[in-house]
Amino acid sequence: MKTDELIGLLGNSFEREPAGTPWMTRQLALAVAVGATVALCLALAFLGLRPGLTQARPLLFLALKVAFAVAVGGLALRYLARAARPGGESRVHLGVVALPFLAVAALAGVSLSMTPPEHWHGQISGHTWLECLVSIPVIAIVPFAVVMWAVRRFGAPTDLVRAGALVGLSAGAVSALGYSLHCMDDTVPFVAVWYGGTIAICTLVGAFLGPRLLRW
Repeated sequence: MKTDELIGLLGNSFEREPAGTPWMTRQLALAVAVGATVALCLALAFLGLRPGLTQARPLLFLALKVAFAVAVGGLALRYLARAARPGGESRVHLGVVALPFLAVAALAGVSLSMTPPEHWHGQISGHTWLECLVSIPVIAIVPFAVVMWAVRRFGAPTDLVRAGALVGLSAGAVSALGYSLHCMDDTVPFVAVWYGGTIAICTLVGAFLGPRLLRW
């Protein structure tokens, strides 16, 4: 029997009763925590902590960035724990994962509606869009490797594309969390476009690499 046929049989056998995930969730949560710690250390070591965190506005936007990253990462972990087990992908609802992105996009739309159109470019691009575009995917490399290893070590996914995408999503989220401690662009459209966009890039990379790195 070929490997692909075995995977298909396992997936079918768990179609109605997906494998339990409490133990898997604990293992992946540990991997995500390690990845988040590494992301924070890398961001602080190479980029530094932003100044002005004793003031209200920087703290407010730091809270927004952290809340967005934590919401994305939490949902990614929840569904990755399911997708990492045979048959568990049937319980993964990708529409729910999109909710934090839709929420921050809606807030960005409200913010732009209250801003004169001539200032929209500054609201969206800020001063460090290129740094953000590069930094979050680069910082995500180590968390991605750690979480991918955990899925290979403790899991047995049958939908490798979906599992890989969720690995990338979780890595992008913890990387964005680390980068938020340095980021000095404080507008909601910036967070929606560049945080959301770079996390989406990490997700696509994960979906591309999943079948190659998670194959049994």
